[in-house]
Amino acid sequence: MSRRSDLRAFLSTLDRETLVDMLCEQADRDEDLRQRLDALRAEGEPARPAAEDTAGRRPDGVQFDSVLDTVTRLLDSGTSADVTPLARRTADRLVAAVRERDDPSPHLLDRLDRALALYARACAAQPPPVGELAEWLVRLAFERPGRPEVHLADFADALGDDGLAQVSAAVDAVLAESRTTDADPQRMRIARGLRLEIAEITSDVDTVVSLLSEELPRLDVSLRIVRVLRAAGRHSEAIAHAAKALGNGAAHRAEGAGEVVEALERVRTRQSPVDTSDVEAALSAQRFDEAWKAANGHEPSDVIPLYRDCVERLIDSRNPQAYERAAEQLRRLRLLYRRAGASAEFSTYLADLVARHKRKTRLRDELRKARVALPKVLAG
Repeated sequence: MSRRSDLRAFLSTLDRETLVDMLCEQADRDEDLRQRLDALRAEGEPARPAAEDTAGRRPDGVQFDSVLDTVTRLLDSGTSADVTPLARRTADRLVAAVRERDDPSPHLLDRLDRALALYARACAAQPPPVGELAEWLVRLAFERPGRPEVHLADFADALGDDGLAQVSAAVDAVLAESRTTDADPQRMRIARGLRLEIAEITSDVDTVVSLLSEELPRLDVSLRIVRVLRAAGRHSEAIAHAAKALGNGAAHRAEGAGEVVEALERVRTRQSPVDTSDVEAALSAQRFDEAWKAANGHEPSDVIPLYRDCVERLIDSRNPQAYERAAEQLRRLRLLYRRAGASAEFSTYLADLVARHKRKTRLRDELRKARVALPKVLAG
C-alpha cells in the first residue's frame, strides 16, 4: 500500500469527533485549508424558503452572499486552490434564480453581476477548458437573451484566440438566422453586440467603426466612434468624425444630448472630452479600488492616459513594493485597452515600457506574477 493509502486506512478507524477536532486544529494553522473548508461549507448550506423579507430580498440571498464572500476571499488571497468550479456553480445557480423570476429584484441582479465578475476572475487565475468556457458563454448569451448580458472582455484572457474563434462562429450562426422570416429580434441584438465586442477585443478598429456606423446618425454613437479612434491613436480621424457628427447632427440634437454635443465639441477643438478628475484624484492617492470603480463610469479611452501616468509614477518611485501595485494597475490598463478595442496598442505600450525599465528585474517578476504577458523578445 502507498503512504497515502495507509493514512486513509488509519483515518477511517478514527471516530468522527476526533477527526473534526484534528481538522479544526489544522485549519487554525493553515489559512488556505480554512478558506477551502469555508467554501465547501458555503456551497453546502441548505437553500432557504423563497419568500421575500421586508426589504424585498429573498432569504436565500444570505446563502448566496456567503458563497460570494468566500470566493472573493479566496481570490483576493491568491490561493493556489482552484476556485473556478465553485465560482461557476454559484454563477449558474444565480442565473437560474434570475431566469425563473419574471421580475427579479435588484438585489438578486446585483448578486448575479457579482457572481459573473468573480467567475471571470477565477477563470483568469485558473482557466477552465477553452471549449467548455466558450460553450458556456454562448449558452448564457442565447439560451434566454438579455438575462444576463454577457461581457466577453472579462473572459478574453481565459478564452484566448481559440475560444474567441469558437464564440465568433456561434455568433455568426445566430446572425445568419436574420435571413429567415421568424428571426428573434432579441437574439439578433445580442449577436450584433457580441460581434462588436469581439472586434473590440481583437483590436479590429475598422470593423468596430463599421459596425457602429450602422447605428448612425446618433450623436451618442458618433461619440463612441470618436473614442474608439482616439484609443487607437487615430486622433485626426477622431477629430474629423466629431466635426462631421456636429455638422450633420443639428436635426438630431434632442433634449438631453447636451453632454454628448459638448464632448464632441471638445474633441473637435482637441480638448479632453470629459471630466475624469474623480479617477485622477483616486489614482494619485493610491486608492486603486476606488479609482477602478470610478473608471467604470467613464469610456475606457478617457481614462487610459490616467492609468498610464499612474503606472509610470509607481515605477519611477523606485520602491520595490510599488512594482507590485504597478503590475496590478497594468492588468487594469490592459482591460481598458481591450474595452476600447485597442489591444494591439497595449502590446506596443507594454513593449516600450519594459524596454525602458529592462534593468528592473523585480518589476518583470511582478508582471509575471500578475499574469501580464511580457513581449516575447523580452520575456526571457
